[in-house]
Amino acid sequence: MNISIFGLGYVGAVCAGCLSARGHHVLGVDISPAKIELINQGKSPIVEPGLEQLLLDGVRQGRLRGTTDVQAAILATELSLLCVGTPSKKNGDLDLVYMEAVCREIGTALRDKGSRHTVVVRSTVLPGTVKNVVIPILEETSGKRAGVDFGVAVNPEFLRESTAIQDYDFPAMTVIGELDKASGDLLESLYQGLDAPIIRKPIEVAEMIKYTCNVWHATKVSFANEIGNIAKASGVDGRDVMDVVCQDFKLNLSRYYLRPGFAFGGSCLPKDVRALTYRASQLDVEHPLLASIMASNRNQVQNAFDLIERQDKRKVALLGLSFKAGTDDLRESPLVELAERLIGKGYALRIFDANVEYARVFGANRDYIESKIPHVSSLLDSNLQQVIDDADVIVLGNNDERFAQALGAGKGKQVIDLVGFMPGVSDARTQGICW
Repeated sequence: MNISIFGLGYVGAVCAGCLSARGHHVLGVDISPAKIELINQGKSPIVEPGLEQLLLDGVRQGRLRGTTDVQAAILATELSLLCVGTPSKKNGDLDLVYMEAVCREIGTALRDKGSRHTVVVRSTVLPGTVKNVVIPILEETSGKRAGVDFGVAVNPEFLRESTAIQDYDFPAMTVIGELDKASGDLLESLYQGLDAPIIRKPIEVAEMIKYTCNVWHATKVSFANEIGNIAKASGVDGRDVMDVVCQDFKLNLSRYYLRPGFAFGGSCLPKDVRALTYRASQLDVEHPLLASIMASNRNQVQNAFDLIERQDKRKVALLGLSFKAGTDDLRESPLVELAERLIGKGYALRIFDANVEYARVFGANRDYIESKIPHVSSLLDSNLQQVIDDADVIVLGNNDERFAQALGAGKGKQVIDLVGFMPGVSDARTQGICW
């Protein structure tokens, strides 16, 4: 394939070397004549193990060269990778001055091109950037329509400095955000032969994936450091602790807890977070990440209440009261907290939870229910259908399989999904807390 790469910094130079090594013909484009001269000499503009040899091989074999001529690059290629810098502003926002400039130049060049061209954003940009910045500039300057006259896609990179070539050749995944299927198909053909899943999503999802991955990595580093600091202050080697923690692939290093939804609760997580952060404070160990966990959890309960409040209806059915399905444990259940907020604001609330209903009569938690939350438990109703029928808003509180039926049984009613029953549901009256 004939490919033009705009921006020959870290990402652009690595992509140029790796793509030319795979047999593609690459035109590297940059506003810096010095970088272009280095590329054409087969020299690397950055320090990265193995990259200079790839660039030299590409130049010698006639598959790689550099240019400052944007129009020539567009006319000579069928796909452009935008790898320009997106630095931070002082306020933390992205500075898109380079992205906007290159889009204007590419759009102007597209005016004179008769065949279809696909523009791929590989730079790291916030969700909505392609839709609100890239596409409008390309359409205005080219006089053409995105997805019709030219293609648009996003292809976030996951390259680590010092291991970038290995990361390119052996990725964990390849993410493609596509405006149209033809753009996705063309971009996917670049990665045939790599032993990794190719994941195709809408453009905004791909933009968000890149940020989520990087912020998750940063969070892991900060989490491990804070645990290590507390461990050391307690006379424990934090490395020993995290080494064992990382051997658990069932829960600790898995997707199990990484599902957007409602707040956590139960007898363990809230209590243990509070205990460890209290001990850290006793030891005078700063722990800003861990200290924010309970506040973040409370905020998710508030988000659920706000979502219900926005429906502007007063009769609410809460399906689920225990903190998760399959248990009658109400200790620190965020659903109890949500119910109390609804009661306090005067909502006509009815609750269904078969496990809690049983516990109220027979279970070990009977005393807790009667003494701690009588104002909530009095709203329990054992008739699921009646609870649904009497409500204008149905809140799916935990993942009891019976509650999924509420999507059908509650036709015509507003459904608020806090746990993830929504996949495949297209009813506009159903909303999720994080989706």
